[in-house]
Amino acid sequence: MASIELSVRGHVAEVLLNRPGALNAIDDEMDRAMAAAWERIDSDRDIRVAVLRGAGERAFCAGGDIAAPPKGQDGLSFGGGLTGIGGRLQRLQKPLVCAVHGHVLGLGFELAMCADIIVAADNARFGLPEARAGIIDHCGVVHRAIRQLPHHVAMAMIVASQTLDATRAGQYGLVNEVVPFESLDAAVQNWIDRILGCAPLVSQAAKQAALDGLNTSLEGALAARYRLIDLYSRTEDCQEAMRAWKERRMPEWKGR
Repeated sequence: MASIELSVRGHVAEVLLNRPGALNAIDDEMDRAMAAAWERIDSDRDIRVAVLRGAGERAFCAGGDIAAPPKGQDGLSFGGGLTGIGGRLQRLQKPLVCAVHGHVLGLGFELAMCADIIVAADNARFGLPEARAGIIDHCGVVHRAIRQLPHHVAMAMIVASQTLDATRAGQYGLVNEVVPFESLDAAVQNWIDRILGCAPLVSQAAKQAALDGLNTSLEGALAARYRLIDLYSRTEDCQEAMRAWKERRMPEWKGR
């Protein structure tokens, strides 16, 4: 049984963390397999949205596997490059939806925060166990937590290992939606459908611009040019958008 399962259905790719007996803790094999999955997803023009989820009912991901931690071969960061922890950052170009449930800890919490959309089951519990366990290494998760949560909420998680339940995560804007565990798949599908209804090249271009713009001031972001936005005007989808508007119909996106 593969520790990472990548499946593609139409325009949707799903990456499954598949070590439920170990609460989907990420070991070195999983790290390398995730890197291959992200590369496949970004290189396949027909894939328009990616979904990340964990197998089993107890955990999305309990973090890095202490017994066999990721090593970051060839400069690869933990999480297959998605997190940027301990190596190079591979920012996924396609929109990423993450479905979380149960334990969402450490590196698993970091992976979830790398997503563009997070859907949480009502049994999800987010945590940074490093301080309580007395173990810390690169710990890039703290840098995302302090940026994505209110300051004192994040600091309580960082210095006191305070956990955060799904309801409060929703209140703080960390997750987009909280649903009963049995409704998680349906909620994720709703988000997939919303994304697929949008122009894929626009979603990708806007994502790149939004994230790149965070690296500078607002003035700098407004003044910058963004490659994917510049390229979009020459695509078939851009022409289709204009035709559909004139003909008062829904556009048919080709991703080209």
